[in-house]
Formats: sequence, C-alpha cells, structure tokens
Amino acid sequence: MQKTLLLITLSMTPILGQAQPTSSGRTIEADLTQSRGPTSRMFSFCVGAGRANEGLRADWQRQLRLVHEECGFRYIRFHGLFCDDMGVYQEDKLGRAVYNWQYVDELFDFLHGIGMKPFVELGFMPSALASGPQTIFWYKANVTPPKDYAKWQAFITAFVSHVTERYGSDEIRSWYFEVWNEPNLTGFWMGSTGGKSDAEFAPIARAEYYRLYETTAKAVKSVDPRYRVGGPATAGSGWIDETLAYCSSKGLPLDFVSTHSYATTSGYLDENGNAGTVFSPDRNAITGEVKGVRERMDRSPFAASELHYTEWSSSYTPFDPLHDSYHSAAFILDKIRNIGDSANSMSYWTFTDIFEEAGPRTTPFHGGFGLLNYQDLKKPSYFAYRFLNRLGPVELNCKDPAAFVCRDTQGAVQALFWDFTIASPTPAVINQEYYKADHPSEAKGTAELRISKVGPGSYRLVAFKVGYRANDVQAAWRDLGSPSQLTRSEVKALREASSGAPCLDEIIKVGLDGLFDRPFAMRSNDVWFVELIPQH
Repeated sequence: MQKTLLLITLSMTPILGQAQPTSSGRTIEADLTQSRGPTSRMFSFCVGAGRANEGLRADWQRQLRLVHEECGFRYIRFHGLFCDDMGVYQEDKLGRAVYNWQYVDELFDFLHGIGMKPFVELGFMPSALASGPQTIFWYKANVTPPKDYAKWQAFITAFVSHVTERYGSDEIRSWYFEVWNEPNLTGFWMGSTGGKSDAEFAPIARAEYYRLYETTAKAVKSVDPRYRVGGPATAGSGWIDETLAYCSSKGLPLDFVSTHSYATTSGYLDENGNAGTVFSPDRNAITGEVKGVRERMDRSPFAASELHYTEWSSSYTPFDPLHDSYHSAAFILDKIRNIGDSANSMSYWTFTDIFEEAGPRTTPFHGGFGLLNYQDLKKPSYFAYRFLNRLGPVELNCKDPAAFVCRDTQGAVQALFWDFTIASPTPAVINQEYYKADHPSEAKGTAELRISKVGPGSYRLVAFKVGYRANDVQAAWRDLGSPSQLTRSEVKALREASSGAPCLDEIIKVGLDGLFDRPFAMRSNDVWFVELIPQH
C-alpha cells in the first residue's frame, strides 16, 4: 500500500473510505507518560492441545511453532501423556513394571527445542496399570484408577526422575504437574457409576480422586520438594472448596489450583457433538467464575497458590461453529481484559483443530476448538492472541473497558480495542445452527483513539482489523460453498482472505501539541489493533 504523508489534524475521516456512522461512538484515551504497570502476559502463559501423541506429528509441530512465535504461548497442556499410544508402561510376565520414555522424550525435546514447556497433565491410565476397562474417546484413553497404587506411585516417581535427569532439576522446577483431567465427570474418571445416581457417585469419585492426588503428589515431591503439583483439574470450577479443605486437613501440597470453564448455558462433555450448545447470554460468563474461585482461594490456607484455568473457550464441544466465527475474537479479548490478574493463566482450548477425541474430522471448518484449522488457516480467534502478543511491555492507564493501550521501549504505541456484542441465539436455537449461518455485523459508531504526550515527529501508523468479513475465514469458506474438502487453489484463496495484512499503513505527523487523535469505524464484534511507530 502506498504510504502518504499526512498531518494528524487532517486525518480525521474514517479509514478505508467507510461512511461516517451516525452515532458518535466512544473515545479511548491514554497519556503516554501515565503507566498502569507491566503489561500482563497471563493470556499467553499456556495453551491447550488434544493429546500427547498428536504432538509427534509434523503438522501439529509446524502449527505449534507458529503460534509460539506469533502468539507467544510459553506452556502447552494436553491429555494422554500416559495413554497406550505413548508406550510408557508395560509389565513383564512376572508383573514387574517396564517403563519406556521414547515417545515422551521425542515430544518434550521438541517443546524444549522451540522454547516451550509442558504443563504436564498426569494421565490417563496405562491399560497395564488400570483397574478396569473403561475408556473414553476414539483413542481409547483409560479412565479408571490404578489397580495398584504402589505401582502408580513408583511409575510417577520414575517419570519425574527421568525428566529430571534429562532436563535438570532447575528446568523441572519451572514445570507444573497437574493430577488428571476433569475427575468430576464420570466420562473422565472411574468410567462407571455402578448404577448409582450422579449425586450418590460424586463423593465416591471425589474420595478416589483424592487418593490418586495424594499418591501422585507424594511421588512428585519425593524427587524434588520444590516441584509444583496441583489440581483438581475439574470441569466447571467444581470441587474447589472440597479440594482446598482436603489438602489443608491432610497437610498435602497444593502449589496451584486448576480447573476449567466454558461459556455455555449447560453441559460439560460432548466429544461427538450429539448435543447442541447455547452460548451464554451472560456477559459475566467465565469472568465471574474465575474471580469467584480466586476469592475462595484467598480465604483458604492456599491463598499464596497460583490459579490456572487449564481449559477455557466459548464452548466445550469440538463441533461448534462459534469457534470458527468472527464473534470469537472479541469474546476472547473481553474475557482476558476482565479476568485481569484473578488468574495466573487462562489456557485456551486449543491451539489447533488437529484434535481427535472423536477421530479425525472430515471437513476443514467443523467447529473445532483450534485457533488454526487443518490447513494452517487462521481463524479470527488466532488474531486475538496475535494482537495481544504484540502489545508493548508497559500498559498505559486507560479507562475504556474494552481496550488495552501500551508502549514499548522504542517509543512505539500499541492500541487494541474491540466491541463485544453477544450475538447468541434464543435458547431454542443452538450454536450449531445459529453460528453456521451468515450474520452480518451492525454499525456501532466510531472509536476515537486519543493518545497524548506523544513526541512530535513522523510516525508510521499501521492498523489491523478482525471482524465480519475482515480476516473472517469462516465467511470466506462459506462463500466457496462450504466445501467438505479443499483444493489447493481454495486453500490459497482462504489464506489470502485471512492473511492478517494491515488494512491501513501510512506515515503521519504528530504536531507540537503531542496529540494523536484518530477515529476508527466500529461494527459489532470488530477488533482493531493499531500501532504508532516512530520514524527516525
């Protein structure tokens, strides 16, 4: 795009030739000399993935390298580290344990090589160590307790000792060991209620989980007491009070609390997409839950422990077109902004559509959890994280509840702002119908970006946008007729439609008054990332 030199006082027309909205919109103000403090990187602490064995694939590794580089994710969490397809545990004919860390080493070495760390979910149960045959998912993850807790403890001790030998204790002290996944759901823990109702079964499952937790925590700490172990990794922020009380009464370590949350009105587990989901109409969904858990922790003996939401998203099923929709970017930013420092991390579930709980998917856009689809095509959700990662290290004071304004050490200013409009269907219409269809955005006036105390001189003004038909790969795919398989030319067209290229790139001048003032046309669920870069 040709760059033009403009006086800032003359650049007040809406960008890209859009018509001036009738409403005055909002003003986003920041003073370059008024710092709020360091920019939080909570959003990029961790990201999720389906299962460990998928991490041995070249396409999975290619995509993780990309999201690490562009979105800044530092840890990754996945299921199935101990599933049979990782080959970690067998027994000989005398019943003696045989450990094999070959695939684990391959996966962890890759993560280490690209500068990432595992947030280690300790599960599921190797079949040779399992007490029962119950499994979940296409890849047959065993969800039963160990047949012998002494063997489980020895297995965990051997695993933690192995990674310590391979990577060093200083490195492992930076890892997290999370005990199991969603043990408050029958599908993930014990596998069967034995004919009991959920209410009758819950205390039985919880007691068995605490036995697993205690055994596992002791095994981890036996290798190095400074290693971090936590849980309960529950769905829907469940068992928090019970876990805090249990660990306190037993004197057990709880270095971090982990749990999950999704912005749906009901349900937790639907790997086959058989039940419809409905996006919550509550603007406080997820946000209120996170803050509530943090408050309960602060009143407990574990007030100093970290809080990690090791799964979160708009929906708990990998068959929800909301994940692919332009609505998802503003949703993500709203939650990150309003959760603030209540959580140490919010691990988005997941970075990729390479996710096989129900087996490999057959269409390029099927409502998968990922920020990227199979063909590395970037969804609107991807850009939410890429924009967050491009914010400078110093956050400026800004009262707007849907904006971040930051600066870096080179004098550049970054502004990320959005409109979050809940466009959920009525309870009678499920996401799988509503978000599959085309829903144009509505004009929401302008967002006037006013930054004061900017040094006079020339600046490069670069702006990026995500919204309806702006880096909206789902809409572009729909325009092609929603093909179930993509040709190479179709992939190229979709990549161009979601390239993330700037929609504005020009040179402007800031006058002696040091004021940058520019309006940006807003529509419902639009996201803007604007950067002002000094030209020397």
